[in-house]
Amino acid sequence: MDSAEQLGQLFMVGIPRPELDPHTRRLLLDLRPGGIVLFSRNYTDLETLGALCRELHGLDRADPPLIAIDHEGGRVQRLGAPFTHFPPARRLIRTGAAQPAELAYQVGRAMGYELRAVGIDLDFAPVLDVLTNPDNDVIGDRAFSDQPQQVAALGSALARGLREAGVIPCGKHFPGHGATRLDSHQDLPTDERSASLLEQTDLVPFRRACGEQLEMLMTAHVVYPALDPDRPASLSQPIITELLRRRLGFDGLVVSDDLEMGAIIRHGSVEQAAVQALAAGTDLLLVCHSLERAVQARDACLGALAAGRLSAWRLAEARRRLGALKTGSRQLPPVSAEVIGCAAHTRLAEALGDTTGSEA
Repeated sequence: MDSAEQLGQLFMVGIPRPELDPHTRRLLLDLRPGGIVLFSRNYTDLETLGALCRELHGLDRADPPLIAIDHEGGRVQRLGAPFTHFPPARRLIRTGAAQPAELAYQVGRAMGYELRAVGIDLDFAPVLDVLTNPDNDVIGDRAFSDQPQQVAALGSALARGLREAGVIPCGKHFPGHGATRLDSHQDLPTDERSASLLEQTDLVPFRRACGEQLEMLMTAHVVYPALDPDRPASLSQPIITELLRRRLGFDGLVVSDDLEMGAIIRHGSVEQAAVQALAAGTDLLLVCHSLERAVQARDACLGALAAGRLSAWRLAEARRRLGALKTGSRQLPPVSAEVIGCAAHTRLAEALGDTTGSEA
């Protein structure tokens, strides 16, 4: 495997349509990404989605890419009927159930079985943000609670449900996006709180996730001056390597949030951000919309490797973590599509109440 292919493995990319056109296939075969993330634009019906996932896995039969999706429930729901539409995370607390963590586990397990039935390997859930700012619309009801221990408990339970169904969970958005006012899809937020306050609130769910060896965490495109005054968490060596890796002891895979979000592209280029994120300790780079831009970012990382701005050791470490994640995702038997929208899942969703919401 040459350097270009090794670096391509460290990208997870979006594709434009529900089927692979020749141009998209050529770009994927050039990049050889380690993962592909699906959106609403990739879904029309069950049969087409299943065929797409099989084709994507078949792009590299020796080392198939992971197929991922944002599938939280509520307004973050990429897959339409017949997939069960679960309510937002906040509903698990508002139901007043005596055991909300058990409900979170059941939801995660149901979601996981439905995703695995069509060949999806990874869910970008649970949200581990503590909603300390009630005016924070980008997180809002995607967060379980404004109480750190509740978020930690429910996030852990939902991740366990996904895992038991055979889908990799990914907690987000480290070290916490719940206090911001600005939407990182549009521009770069700053969280001005002290390190001690972040420690007492936002880091609580992530500390538990690290202690339970959660497989994967996504970083936030947010600046935390108390932790790193110069860079957002997604590009910050003090936050990713020093705080997450060394202090919290996390050895799972770290994925960036989408490098095409406004928080990144309004202040630099995707190419620059890709190099900075890998150097900071990120293992997998998310580029959700433009395959051409992902190829350009791969080439920028190749140039940084040749110039000594990226180390071969850092890239080997990232590939090790990605390889371990892939190995663990291939060991379970298939799931029948009959589980999708089944009566038990429908009853669970209805018991939790309103499932409506617009996609984020």
